[in-house]
Amino acid sequence: MGQGSGGAARDLARGLLYLSPNLLGFLAFTALPVLAVFVVAFTEGSYTSSLDPATGAARLDARWVGLENFARLASDGDLWRSLWNTVVLMAAIPLQMALALGLAMLLDRPGTSRVVLRTMLFLPTVAAGIALYLVWRQIYNQDSGLLNATLAAAGVVSEGGGPDWLGSATLAKPALLLMLVWIAMGGTNMILYLAGLQDIDRSLYEAAAIDGAGPWDTFRSVTWPALRPTTFFIFTTNLIAGFQIFDQVLIMTRGGPEGSTSTILYEIYRNIYEYQGKMGYAAAQSVLLFGLVLLVTLGTWWLGRKGREA
Repeated sequence: MGQGSGGAARDLARGLLYLSPNLLGFLAFTALPVLAVFVVAFTEGSYTSSLDPATGAARLDARWVGLENFARLASDGDLWRSLWNTVVLMAAIPLQMALALGLAMLLDRPGTSRVVLRTMLFLPTVAAGIALYLVWRQIYNQDSGLLNATLAAAGVVSEGGGPDWLGSATLAKPALLLMLVWIAMGGTNMILYLAGLQDIDRSLYEAAAIDGAGPWDTFRSVTWPALRPTTFFIFTTNLIAGFQIFDQVLIMTRGGPEGSTSTILYEIYRNIYEYQGKMGYAAAQSVLLFGLVLLVTLGTWWLGRKGREA
């Protein structure tokens, strides 16, 4: 009995030793920074050191303010506008998923060109995001962009008189939405759906064909139910990523024009790097974002569980 306990203890110690690099990395780069954000959210200041005139010692230019930062969130118009912009841009998620599923179903058919098509459709995901956004910014350029040049060649707009896609408060969000859908529809979502399609038992399709089911009935009764776990995973991860839209806005529009494309993460960035002494308020905004992501994740998990039970 003692030997068994000693062996279990040695196995546990060995397992912890193997896990220690990942555990230490999680503590150093995830857990402790998150804890620090929660602490900083209750403070105010620039977090730069200065000399105390009385003692000559270095001191930190920050002070404890309690819930003051959180009280300011409710009346911050820029914050709520950026949150609304984030939700609007997240409308790209169902479009991305629908197009990714359609592409996956096309690639699931037998054919010698499937490998080439998969590679071509997945390439934008492999490419660096900043490079893609710079390309799209040039596409949307009012004077020399490909989009306006194409519209002018088709006679839709006059030469040199096309819309200012990224400079208009009305057009900037739809332009970003189009870019988000185009980049993501052939990426990881498509690969996940393709893996889910290939995991479906082919005998189910044969049984549906024997019963006289058409393409739509087969999709509704066989394909879609089998893809529910994959869809739930894709939807949840895309929702979490949707709340973190940042680099697209930073490269394409810098939140403009008139704040029409500023997202909640970009608003946090501005409070940290553009406004003096608002580190604590930015941390409070980060806590709000954490709470929103947590609530949405729990909500999708609950809906997914209800769907599985049904």
